[in-house]
Amino acid sequence: MQVHVNSNHIEGSARLHEWVSASVADRLDRYDEFLSRVEVHISDENGGKSGADDKRCQIEARPKGHQPLSVTHRAESLEQAIDGAAEKMRHALEHLVGKLETKPVGTGHLQQQLDGEAENADALLQEEFLERQEALGKE
Repeated sequence: MQVHVNSNHIEGSARLHEWVSASVADRLDRYDEFLSRVEVHISDENGGKSGADDKRCQIEARPKGHQPLSVTHRAESLEQAIDGAAEKMRHALEHLVGKLETKPVGTGHLQQQLDGEAENADALLQEEFLERQEALGKE
């Protein structure tokens, strides 16, 4: 799983990117084989001013063979925003994987029954056609 970190209005040092990448990768480690890439966007909504819930973390995960999932979390500190978004993404992936694991697998029994019924209907139509042809030939 590749983790890309993008920062907006936050000084994006290499150390910060490594820390964010490690935090998110650690939380989503269970889904490593299921994910191709994870994008993390961190930003300070108010720029240089402080305020309640002004740190924002958006995580977009790209599961192999499925539509991307995206979650966002706002908090007072960057650490809380990242932890909250990572937890939301873990829950979203858990939900998706759970749905995929419980998806019923077709056994083909219904299709076999439908195919058999179609053959019977074709045989009846053919018999009816032959009977009509015989009736027309006798007249």
